[in-house]
Amino acid sequence: MTNDPFKRWNLTPIINASGTMTSIGASRVAPQTRALVDRILDSFVDMDELQASAGTVISRVTGSEAGCVTACSAAAMTQSVAACLTGSDLARIEALPKAMGNRRVLLQMGHMVNYGAPVDQAIRLAGAEVVPIGTAAACETWHLRAELEQGAAAALYVVSHHTVRENELPLDIFVALCREHGVPTIVDMASEYDLVGPIALGASAVIYSGHKFLSGVTSGIVAGTSELIRATYLQHRGIGRTLKAGKESVVGAMAALELWEVRDHDNVRLAEEARVNRWLDDLTGIAGLIVEPHADWTGNPITRVLIKVEPDVAGFHAWELAGRLEARIPRIVVRSGLAERQEIYLDPCNLSDDEAVQVSTAIGDEAARLRTGGIGKSVSWSEVKAEREAATLAWRGNGDAA
Repeated sequence: MTNDPFKRWNLTPIINASGTMTSIGASRVAPQTRALVDRILDSFVDMDELQASAGTVISRVTGSEAGCVTACSAAAMTQSVAACLTGSDLARIEALPKAMGNRRVLLQMGHMVNYGAPVDQAIRLAGAEVVPIGTAAACETWHLRAELEQGAAAALYVVSHHTVRENELPLDIFVALCREHGVPTIVDMASEYDLVGPIALGASAVIYSGHKFLSGVTSGIVAGTSELIRATYLQHRGIGRTLKAGKESVVGAMAALELWEVRDHDNVRLAEEARVNRWLDDLTGIAGLIVEPHADWTGNPITRVLIKVEPDVAGFHAWELAGRLEARIPRIVVRSGLAERQEIYLDPCNLSDDEAVQVSTAIGDEAARLRTGGIGKSVSWSEVKAEREAATLAWRGNGDAA
């Protein structure tokens, strides 16, 4: 019996040109991390001791007073919100999601987004009440101040390409106003490079994904004040039990953080930019495609390639090109979250140089087939939306999609 999971269980291999997406396994895990995870999987360890050691690593890397590891960053949101509701009171921890006292958690309306699940749901799971502030495209100081003056258990700030960046309150102002009113600030930095900025600003808890840019196994990393981290970790005696991090998650997060400390970030960036430049060279000149470099939405030090499709010239829509790429074997997954705007993006951080060549070759081939075969511009965006919902509901759990 083969040890190759793709052959053993008939799985479709993927070339990941989309980045660090949970839906396709997030990131490649470094060999050093895999070795440490394998060692702990074959062993037993006191989880309180392991988490305390993790806190030491997290504190050193982020500058926080303390830290702990959760199952993932979504779990970290729920557990850190819960911590703000209960403190370290074990009776209140066991009572959740029935919460006593102030349950209000403030969230900019432009941050009430879906990262695969709704942000506000992660808050509500703790038994908290979500209080939207501002409007979708405008949040001002007076919006936040008015709600803070009514009292709040916590305020959550989301840093993500999903959020509405137009007229949002900057993080420094948000944290300062919350501190002024004695309200703890939780900052979701799941897919961000900056491991020190939010703590330096005075955030009470900061959340990172251990399996995105850090390239570890699935885990959430919470850095913050000693009091709030203690209360966050103690949630494993309550609702956190359903969100628990195993020994492999904790060790994987620790290893990933330590690798990040010694990573040659400049060299990694050069390798990524070489792939970007190769894509720009290969794809420039394809009829109907405008190709250009694109800086990261939230300021991470990564450049992607933006492919803007002109349907009348190309003979196809952006979502049709993305769909054709995903139908290949191996599947080629691009970042298509803005396909309705006729935009797709190529991310260089999770693929090899050889795979990058396969991506640009496949794009050229599929663009030609769509254009010359007369099969482009045949599927509307509305049809794509309906097909995606149907595909989600078609999952059966028996090896078949329908």
